Amino acid sequence: MNNFIGISFENKTKIYNFLTNDLELRVGDYVLVETSKGKQIGIVKKEAFKVPEEKLSDNVKSIIRKATDNDLKQHEKNKKDSKDALRTCKNVVEKRKMKMLITKAEYTFEKDKLIFSFLADNRVDFRELVKELASIFHTRIELIQIGVRDKAKEVGGVGPCGQILCCHRYKTSFDNISINMAKNQNIALNPNKINGQCGRLLCCLKYEDDCYKECKKSVPKLGSYYETNQGKGKVVSVDVLNSKFVVNVQNVGNVEVKNDTCCK
Repeated sequence: MNNFIGISFENKTKIYNFLTNDLELRVGDYVLVETSKGKQIGIVKKEAFKVPEEKLSDNVKSIIRKATDNDLKQHEKNKKDSKDALRTCKNVVEKRKMKMLITKAEYTFEKDKLIFSFLADNRVDFRELVKELASIFHTRIELIQIGVRDKAKEVGGVGPCGQILCCHRYKTSFDNISINMAKNQNIALNPNKINGQCGRLLCCLKYEDDCYKECKKSVPKLGSYYETNQGKGKVVSVDVLNSKFVVNVQNVGNVEVKNDTCCK
C-alpha cells in the first residue's frame, strides 16, 4: 500500500494525487512537487489515503518536500514576475498584430519555463513570437491554446441562475454538451437562454439529462398518435418530469393522460 495525498494548484479546483514520500502533511500545507510542466508549488486539499501497489499508474509522481519559507517567497516572486511577463507578451502580440488573446502567464518554480495561455479563433503560427519572447525572458517558452470554456473557468463570473459559474467554483473537467440536451428538457432554443458566459452551451444542461432521458421513455413523442380511453388522438403537449401528456381526440378535445412509471 502507498500513501497518497491530494494537491491542487494556484486558482485551480482539480485535485491531483501525489505520493507523500512518507512526509507528514495536513490539509492547507504548501508543498513542492514535480509536474509535467516542471516544479510547482501546490497546496494540500485532501488528507492522505492508501492505494494498492497494483493500482498505481506508471507516471505517478511524488512530493519533493514540504514548502519552506524561501520556497513560498520564491513562489510569490514568480507570481509577480508572471504578471509582468503577461503585460510584456500582450504588448509583443499587439505589435506583431497577431490574432490571439494572451490570457495568462505562469513561471515554473525554478523559472526554467514560462508558459503562456492564449485564445484564438483559428490556428496560429507563433514560432517567431516564441523566439522573440525567449530573447526577452531568457528561458524556455511554451504557448498553450485554450478554449473559451477554460477562459470562463479561469476568470469566473455569475451565471443566469445567480450563482458563481460552476466551472469556476467546482468543476474539474468539462462534459460534452449537445443541443439535444436542451431539446430533451423542452428548453427554448434561444442562445440567450441556453448559452453560458463563455458563449457555449450551459454545462448545467448535462446535470439532469439522464433523468430526462429516462422519464421520456414513459411518455409518447410529441406529434405521435396515442390511444386513450376516449379514443385515439394526436399528442399535442408533453410534461416529461411529471410523466403527463395531452392527447387531442377528434370530437372530444384535449385529454390529459398521466403515466406513473416516470423515474423519481
